[in-house]
Amino acid sequence: MASLRPALDPRLNAFRDDLAADALKGQVEASRFVSGRPAHVTVPVTALRRRPEADGPRDTELLRGESVSVFDEADGFAWVQSQRDAYVGYVSLDALGTGTPAPTHRVSALRSFIYGEADLKSPMNNWVSLNSPLVVSGTQGRFSALAGGGYVFSDHLLAMDVFAPDYVSIAEQFLETPYLWGGRSSLGLDCSGLVQCALEATGIPCPRDTDMQEAALGSAMPDSEPLQRGDLLFWKGHVGIMADGATLLHANATHMKTVEEAVEPAIARIAQTDGPVTSVKRLPALSR
Repeated sequence: MASLRPALDPRLNAFRDDLAADALKGQVEASRFVSGRPAHVTVPVTALRRRPEADGPRDTELLRGESVSVFDEADGFAWVQSQRDAYVGYVSLDALGTGTPAPTHRVSALRSFIYGEADLKSPMNNWVSLNSPLVVSGTQGRFSALAGGGYVFSDHLLAMDVFAPDYVSIAEQFLETPYLWGGRSSLGLDCSGLVQCALEATGIPCPRDTDMQEAALGSAMPDSEPLQRGDLLFWKGHVGIMADGATLLHANATHMKTVEEAVEPAIARIAQTDGPVTSVKRLPALSR
């Protein structure tokens, strides 16, 4: 019997020869199928790796509070699927806690700190990045108390159903942030990580990798259509956001950081390594 696996993207579907998610029964062959147990990330950011190795390739990252389904555990790693964007990979068991608490708020600042007390002069015990989901149990003065302990400045949080109005402005907050392959936090991120973080802050679901984004996001614009703020420019393996009709905003390995630069010279330079622009996609939410 021919395997059905080539039809499924292994980045977004949890299957191996020995194990697969229950939801994939009848679609893949595996020795056994499991439903997975719920868990959540307990550290500010952790790598989701392609292999269960400390130096395995980082495909993406998970943020504090994000939920995953755990399908397997071995040698200090868990094989998981992210509930945010369905990405599959291996994460350190030390970075996970049991269950999936229902978040009440998410971080709206580029980065914020978790204090031991509701006092800006108290010790900073940890930090959280943009879009990290949190469970707020109450307020004390200018601070929000977190379930499990700690306080975050309340103005750095938004309720889960409140979103920023403009993803370009969100992306611009990452200017000068170092480039990090597979990154999606305020400490470092890659081109598609920048797009995903910015869109999610405005309530627009966004897949993780460039090819997924090009297929899923917006409407393709003809070459004759002038570029405008918010347009996404795609190359094979790269993506950028138009800050205005002439300026490209992107995380890139040439500058090794997030920059704004004139779009025409950028297109010419990128063409030398990634080829021509493959599409320009426009999101209706920013077409007004």
